[in-house]
Amino acid sequence: MNNLPAAKIQMMEGSVRCLVFGLLGLLPVIGVPFALAALWTSGQVRMLEKSFWNPAKPHRICGCIGAATGTVFWFAIIALIIYHSASHGGQGGMHGYGDE
Repeated sequence: MNNLPAAKIQMMEGSVRCLVFGLLGLLPVIGVPFALAALWTSGQVRMLEKSFWNPAKPHRICGCIGAATGTVFWFAIIALIIYHSASHGGQGGMHGYGDE
């Protein structure tokens, strides 16, 4: 049995899955796991691309860009929230304003 067509189909489906996960990775907070899944899927597809031509390569690239953008952006937002909370001693809100 020839597994060549099955491997090509798996590679193209992985590229489309990477695009979908990458776009979902742009969603606030819940998108982080999707972005990480897109990056993981992209790595698996790239291994297959060493052996085969991938007509869905632009889908994989767009998915990686979306996933990377979402991951960096949301981790930066989460880091700012944690920093803000830590720098205000967990008080949060408008600490220091109107306490005259």
